[in-house]
Amino acid sequence: MIAFTLYSRSYCHLCDDMLTQLNSYSQQYSFTVDVLDVDADEELLSLYDELVPVLIGRHPGGDAQRICHYHLDEAALRQFFAKV
Repeated sequence: MIAFTLYSRSYCHLCDDMLTQLNSYSQQYSFTVDVLDVDADEELLSLYDELVPVLIGRHPGGDAQRICHYHLDEAALRQFFAKV
């Protein structure tokens, strides 16, 4: 199953928007989403602070791939799903 990680933070409307848009694909595709708060981890904060939200996807047995940040790039997401 495809696994997504959404690097996010509290009170971030862009983060909420990206999660809502991503979840709209759940009727077409099977996937999980872990939402991680970058402010809760110093390493994540240093990596993603100014970029949140950041969406990372991983196919079963594959490497993690950054799909987009700030706004959901639907073309990049569809391309990612097509690689299944």
